[in-house]
Amino acid sequence: MIIGRKISTDHNKFAQYCALLAAGLLTLAGVQPATAQAYPTRSIRFIVPFVPGGGTDLIARSLAQPLSESLGQPVVVENRGGAGGVIGADIVAKATPDGYTLLMGTPGPMTINPNLLAKMPYTLGDFAPITQSTISPFVIVVHPSVAANSIKDLLALARAKPGALNFSSAGNGSVAHLAGEQLKALAGVQLTHVPYKGGSQSLTDLIGGQVQLTFENLPLAYPHVRTGKLRLLAVGTQKRSSQVPDIPTVAESVPGYEASTSSGVLAPAKTSGDIITRLNRDLVRIIHSAAFKDRYTAEGWEVVGGTPAEYATFLREELARYAKTVKAAGITPE
Repeated sequence: MIIGRKISTDHNKFAQYCALLAAGLLTLAGVQPATAQAYPTRSIRFIVPFVPGGGTDLIARSLAQPLSESLGQPVVVENRGGAGGVIGADIVAKATPDGYTLLMGTPGPMTINPNLLAKMPYTLGDFAPITQSTISPFVIVVHPSVAANSIKDLLALARAKPGALNFSSAGNGSVAHLAGEQLKALAGVQLTHVPYKGGSQSLTDLIGGQVQLTFENLPLAYPHVRTGKLRLLAVGTQKRSSQVPDIPTVAESVPGYEASTSSGVLAPAKTSGDIITRLNRDLVRIIHSAAFKDRYTAEGWEVVGGTPAEYATFLREELARYAKTVKAAGITPE
């Protein structure tokens, strides 16, 4: 038994020596072991914090396939919906910061819910921004029966009849709700909020005349504007939309106003700067490609594709803006 143990020990030492020798030879030959090979060496999870089929999911899938081709590894979209995007975002926040778990970020989980929920499992500091992919204005649309042809008309009507105008939203704490509350605070008008359980029913009831106006994503609202079912008064971004360049911004009449929805790619905090740089370079190229740009600008989105620092600044500013709106309106989660 003693001899057996000695042979076994010697064998283990020899195996370890061989492994070390092989690694040394690989290094001398200019070849790195598998664990040190250039990123990436395996598939990448791309977490979408919502169910399949929505706008965020479609944008993620439009990025995933060309990114996979660029990186030479599969980029697998994984839908992890729930809690307004918090569940999926938390998965990425707590993932190993090695570049193999990415997030498709949107206002809900990144900048709205942190201002609404008393307890959040993560903060904005738990993520490393890579690039903002798209931004789309939330627009003010009214039912044709409303006697307003411009944002100035709407504000005058609201001041003449405080609280008489109803605005619908996709729910308490949604982008549309906060867009309405921001207008109320900055313009000093009274509007009555009518929350729905989703944007589809909100838009349907506006078309039907059950409410007078809403704040909606341009790609969703514009088809109804073209058919005359709704009237478009203003766009929420600081700059006019290339999709409807003749429509003024709300900020032209109400300085400081901004309401939009956006998407962008993030990784866990402490992800290597080299990995962030590589992903940014590839994603920006994809975002500005004709295939991606033509598709999403035609639907009312503006493509961005900037630097990690620019996306980080955008997120910080949006987080602060929503904080002011939530506090001023006294909004609490349902």
